[in-house]
Formats: sequence, C-alpha cells, structure tokens
Amino acid sequence: MITIQPGQAVPVYECRPVVFRTPAEMGEGDIRHIDWERYEAAALTDTVTGLTVREATEVRACWSSEWVYVLFTCRDAHVVSNFQHRDDPLYEQDVVELFIDEVKAGTEYIELEVSPHNVVFDARIWNDGHRSITASDVSWDMEGLETAVKHDADGGWTCEIRIPTHHFLALPCSGRSWNVNFYRIDEDPQGSREFQAWSPTGEVNYHIPSRFGKLVFVD
Repeated sequence: MITIQPGQAVPVYECRPVVFRTPAEMGEGDIRHIDWERYEAAALTDTVTGLTVREATEVRACWSSEWVYVLFTCRDAHVVSNFQHRDDPLYEQDVVELFIDEVKAGTEYIELEVSPHNVVFDARIWNDGHRSITASDVSWDMEGLETAVKHDADGGWTCEIRIPTHHFLALPCSGRSWNVNFYRIDEDPQGSREFQAWSPTGEVNYHIPSRFGKLVFVD
C-alpha cells in the first residue's frame, strides 16, 4: 500500500471547454458527438497501492456553462452487473463513480455512479471531513442528469456522464474549480474486486475528501 502524508499533493485536471464534432467527422453509428480525443486522458490506478491496474480505465472531462461532461473508458473482459433500478447498491458490482465537492470543505459532496448497463446511483453525502460518512440522502435525484453507456467488440465499454450545472452554487467558468475524484470497481471471474482511483486514497475507502483531486475549469 502507499502511505499518504498530510498535505501530500493531489492530481489536477485542466477541464477545457466542450467541442462537438460535425456530422462529417463522425463514423456510421457513432454516438459520441463530443470530440473526446482532444482532451487529456487521466488514468486510474489501484486506490491502495497507486500501481497499474489489471483492467485499464481512463477519464476525460470538458465543460460548458450548462453542463460538465465526463467520459470513462474501461477495459473489461468480465462484466459483473445485475442491478436494474436507480439507486440500487451499484458499488457492490462493477461500476464507475464520480464524487464532486464544489465547496471544498470535505463535509458535503455529490456521489454519482453508473453501471455497465447504464443504471444510475446518485446521492448527497455528508462526511466528518476525514474518512467517515455521517449521513447520506439516496432519495435525492440529480434532475436532468444524462448518462450513456456503449460496449465495444474488444471487451470494453464507455460511459458518458452529462452533469447539469444548475445544481451547483456557481456555474463553471475559467478559473473556478471543484474537488473531485474518479473511481472504478471491477470484479474478475474469480470474484476478486479491484478498486481504482484517479487520486489514490491509500485504503479501500473512497470517502476520504482530503484525497480528492482538483478539476480546474480553463479556457
């Protein structure tokens, strides 16, 4: 495992404005209207050790004043995903996750999860500011949230999340930032679960706000 020192630096992602592709630039059957290739890919690593993971995951993000867009690209030779209903405990099987702390206090944040079959879990979380949940509101739904999942023939899937910005205290603009972390849980055929993170936490616990990275909105 890695040892997280107090004040240890967290990663920073420069989130650039969204650019859409023209119909002429899109292939037949291509649903990805955003030109995702122009954005930096952030790799997830083992959340405990910080080492390379078995099934690679990359995350990209971009923004407009109305939406923040996030794309997870996952290699996955063995999908485990049986849940069918919103707010089912998706974290018990394969899932990608995004935590957003707009205020950066570490005591209240949004948790978004999407399964490989495009089932959504969304909740408001309250934290003691260290590593423990003190309360949660799973009944809360992020109105207007849009998600799309696409599987390929090579054993992979992508998840695009479109987050409406009217849920936040201030709209994104150049220079503003959120504290965020990107996660993935993946189970292999033997039932062994791999816990991935953009900013490793040093333990199998995603609810450590001090380890959230920084998503900076830039022009």
